[in-house]
Amino acid sequence: MFGDEQETWGEQAVCRTADPDDLFADGTTQNRAKAVCTGCRVRTECLVYALDNRIEHGIWGGMTERERRALLRRRPRVTSWRRLLEAARSEYGRNAGIEEGQAWDATG
Repeated sequence: MFGDEQETWGEQAVCRTADPDDLFADGTTQNRAKAVCTGCRVRTECLVYALDNRIEHGIWGGMTERERRALLRRRPRVTSWRRLLEAARSEYGRNAGIEEGQAWDATG
C-alpha cells in the first residue's frame, strides 16, 4: 500500500468527503481539522506524501504545516520519509509480535 500512488491511498482517506476548507484551516480550528485524520487507515501515506513533497499548507496525515516544518527541521537528512516510516512500521510489528499487515492497521 505504501508504494501506491496518491490517487490510490487518497480514495481510502477519511477526509475524501470532507470540505477542503476544513482541512486548510488556520489557528485553533486546525485541531478540529486534525481530528478528521484520527483513525484514518492511510494517515501515514498522507503524511509521507506531504513530507516527501514538502507541501506547505493544510492538514496532512494529522499534522499541521507548522508541525511538518518542525519535523523536517529536526530530521534534515531524511531523503525519503516513505522509507523511514516503512522501516519504523516493520520494526514496530516485529517488536509487538504482529504480522506486518496487521502492524500497519495497528499503527495507522
